[in-house]
Amino acid sequence: MRTRLAIRVHAMLERHFPERRLFLRSDTDTRFIRLRPATQLVAFAGSAALVAWTIIATAILLMDTIGAGNYRSQALRDQETYQESLNAMAAERDLRAEEALAAQDRFNAALVRVSDMQTELLQSDTRRRELETGIDVIQVTLRRTIRERDEARTNLAALEAPAADAPVTALPAAAEDTVNFLSAALADTAAERDQVESNAQDALLQADEMAQRIALMEDQNDAIFRQLEDAMEISVEPLDKMFRAAGMNPNSLLDQVRSGYSGQGGPLTPISFSTMGEMPNPDADRANAILGELDELNLYRIAADKAPFAIPVQASFRFTSGYGRRRDPKTGGIRSHMGVDLAAPVGTPLYSTADGTVIFAGWSTGYGRLVKIQHAFGIETRYAHMSRVGVRVGQKVSRGERIGDMGASGRVTGPHVHYEVRVNGNPVNPMTYIKAAQDVF
Repeated sequence: MRTRLAIRVHAMLERHFPERRLFLRSDTDTRFIRLRPATQLVAFAGSAALVAWTIIATAILLMDTIGAGNYRSQALRDQETYQESLNAMAAERDLRAEEALAAQDRFNAALVRVSDMQTELLQSDTRRRELETGIDVIQVTLRRTIRERDEARTNLAALEAPAADAPVTALPAAAEDTVNFLSAALADTAAERDQVESNAQDALLQADEMAQRIALMEDQNDAIFRQLEDAMEISVEPLDKMFRAAGMNPNSLLDQVRSGYSGQGGPLTPISFSTMGEMPNPDADRANAILGELDELNLYRIAADKAPFAIPVQASFRFTSGYGRRRDPKTGGIRSHMGVDLAAPVGTPLYSTADGTVIFAGWSTGYGRLVKIQHAFGIETRYAHMSRVGVRVGQKVSRGERIGDMGASGRVTGPHVHYEVRVNGNPVNPMTYIKAAQDVF
């Protein structure tokens, strides 16, 4: 059975791969190599496998190349989209800053007007009190004068009317002089009474006019107070949201700032008026509430300057790497990226993102030229790969102050700044602060 099968297989191979001989001839001898059908089959199979492997490998390499090109194109498109978003955010931030400055100017003007109107209201209230006191004095004098007039009339009637049983006789000269004196005094008293009544009427008219002016002024003050209260609510609410979006407790931050700025006095001191036993003045309470909110707004401003809500690059830049795990551009391995990378030409100015103190300025392995700034609330910012360091250790810097220039020092593939934010030594995403402030600054 095996012999018949082998004969059939051999015959099939003979039809497709007939035996061939390869002759090798020399000067003195001729030799040949016989290529059996099985040998030719093995050679053909090997050649076919080699060609197939070459085709498959070429196809795989071509597909990888096309896929890598698409990935790079998509990455470039994503970077361009993010750059446009950052530019729009910067424009919106500038617009919000201009609106905040305009609102602050309007608030200052309204505060000056409220102060002037408050002074005028106090003066009007003083004049009203003086008029009321004068009216009371006039009324007392008028009542006393009327009473004296009635007594004089009674006395005069008693002197002029003789007794019923007494004989009618002429008055003595002294009595007649007394009657004439009383008549003249009565006439003077009546004239004085008429004058007092006229003065009282004028005073009442002036009091009514003053009351109307005071009512109108109170309506104007109420409208101004409402505008100021709305302006304060609009100004404070975005700042409160900004701190909460950054994961910071506004109440705790304000307490810390208030403890460092505990001095009193100046325009934000609460208004206090002597009420002399009367009920507290509602306008004074509203004014003190507005001054309290203004003081809170000022504390928010101080806290905002001390926290890194700004961007270290104010010129045009490209966002090249975000916070978190990423592929190392040199080794290809996965590692943690504890900040964000903002790329721009060498020499682009870099600015402090908050008020603070420089705690490191020099060369650091991997970071290159590095600046560390310690801020309030346990926050620290780092600016790496700089080409020039413009500050020194111990120097106080303000938000927006230039600290050096962008470069490509240290472990980099191109010029950029590596920007980090650390809270109590732990790295956090800097974009949390930047995005939280995009609707405020």
